[in-house]
Amino acid sequence: MHLLESGEMYIETIHVLSKKGGVVRSVDVSEHMGVSKPSVSRAIGLLKEGGYVTMARDGALTLTEAGVEVANKIYERHRVITALLCALGVDPAIAADDACRIEHHISDESFEAIKRHSEQFVSVLKQ
Repeated sequence: MHLLESGEMYIETIHVLSKKGGVVRSVDVSEHMGVSKPSVSRAIGLLKEGGYVTMARDGALTLTEAGVEVANKIYERHRVITALLCALGVDPAIAADDACRIEHHISDESFEAIKRHSEQFVSVLKQ
């Protein structure tokens, strides 16, 4: 199943919320993303069908191995791109918003190049 940007956003949100600790439920995802509960329900259904998330009887959402793989990839992109934009002088809130848009559309090759460059760039700025 090919994930759309919205699917990646739901997976990333579940990942981020689970890192904060505790159980993640659809209502938490709805509140965090600012979307309706029916939208979350539909998205979670699709992600379950795709093998990215499971839902326990009590409504607890858990990412599968495939879901964790996607979440880690998207979250890394978000962190690296945000850090690079901030290092370039972009306001942190704007950098985070822009990174959120970029992270879903950038190719693996371009991201790896940005990541390599940003590691060099940021380390030079810290000297």
